Amino acid sequence: MSTDAIATLILTGSFGVLLVLRVPITFALAFSAIATVFYLDIPMMTMVQRMLNGVRSFSLLAIPFFILAGQIMGQGGISQRMIEFSNLIVGRARGGLAQVNVMASMFFGGISGSAVADVSSIGSIMMPVMKKKGYDADYSVAVTVTSACQGIIIPPSHNMIIYSLAAGGVSIGSLFLAGVAPGVILGLSLMIVSYIIAVRRGYPKERGYSLWESLKITADAFLGLLTAAIIIGGVISGVFTATESAAIACVYAFVITFFWYREVPLKRFLSILYATLKTLAMVMSLIAAATAFGWLLALLRVPEHVTTGLLSVTGNPILLLLLINLMLLLLGMIMDMAPLILITTPVLYPITVEELGMHPVHFGILLMLNLGIGLCTPPVGSALFVGAAIGRTSIENTTRAMLPFYAVMLVVLMLVTFVSGLTLWIPELIMGR
Repeated sequence: MSTDAIATLILTGSFGVLLVLRVPITFALAFSAIATVFYLDIPMMTMVQRMLNGVRSFSLLAIPFFILAGQIMGQGGISQRMIEFSNLIVGRARGGLAQVNVMASMFFGGISGSAVADVSSIGSIMMPVMKKKGYDADYSVAVTVTSACQGIIIPPSHNMIIYSLAAGGVSIGSLFLAGVAPGVILGLSLMIVSYIIAVRRGYPKERGYSLWESLKITADAFLGLLTAAIIIGGVISGVFTATESAAIACVYAFVITFFWYREVPLKRFLSILYATLKTLAMVMSLIAAATAFGWLLALLRVPEHVTTGLLSVTGNPILLLLLINLMLLLLGMIMDMAPLILITTPVLYPITVEELGMHPVHFGILLMLNLGIGLCTPPVGSALFVGAAIGRTSIENTTRAMLPFYAVMLVVLMLVTFVSGLTLWIPELIMGR
């Protein structure tokens, strides 16, 4: 075997072994990169410099602001207001609380940009209420977890910023706009499935609201939704960069939460900062380790070999896209989202964009949706584990209850894959080609 082949085997093999041994993903990436660097006799300082360069990008400055804004709004009462607003709109349908759950995730996901944050915030409120009103526990968790996938593609999403960086500077504004239609379609599809199951099981409807109650609920929810509007509007209009928009959204969220809603004391801000710092440390360490891993993949020409291998299997664009979807779904079952974006983008970008002619924004949404489904899929789906823990259900029962929702998500994935206009028409309409 050649030196490059042995190095590739060390890099990927040690990484796979460490994953099987349940070593945290950051350490698995870093250790496998270190072992490969030692074998190739590359100075360790070179790898360290690559890791530092991976987290020193100006675009990544938006991520801590996104995380902080989501933490502020999540702990400051916004999730409760999103639930009340969703109940106002769809609660009168059969199985109204399930419909509310999906719609609230759609709204809140657009603010937090995180599936796990969505499950934690919405789930901790909705699941106990649903079980109290007669909904099956595994069904409640299934609705909450699958609807949280919307938070990955409905803007703003900090994962889109990571993809923009990995893809060489794809427009963040275009990515934000491209996620709107697929996210809404995914939400509506999940609501249809929820309704069908609710009718079969006889789940209850929710009460109506008076005109005064409706106006008050709408006004309260509107103030929270403005957080996402500030970020998206600022980026799309060109008035602010993504980083500046996220920073302004943090200030707005801080004022609304602590001086308008006033449901939590100002001293809670210290715990919010601490939670933000913990999340940020995990995200940035993942990015640093994944950057070193991705650099070695490029050095060993793994993307070229993968491209050649896939093209040798079939030259049919439809089959190639199906293979890519299958690969991403399988990877999403065993790895976290941020490192996967950084690792798979350089590998699959040449195939999808350069060989198949797919638009970079279209590929970005395809990537996000695949990996978002992975977040609610065993064995390592983080959203699934959080939901099952909050709902106190087993992974097995929850996964079984999620099967109809998985089917719908796969249908939406096929639509996003093969109907490019579904993703691109809003960015092209607003920002031009």
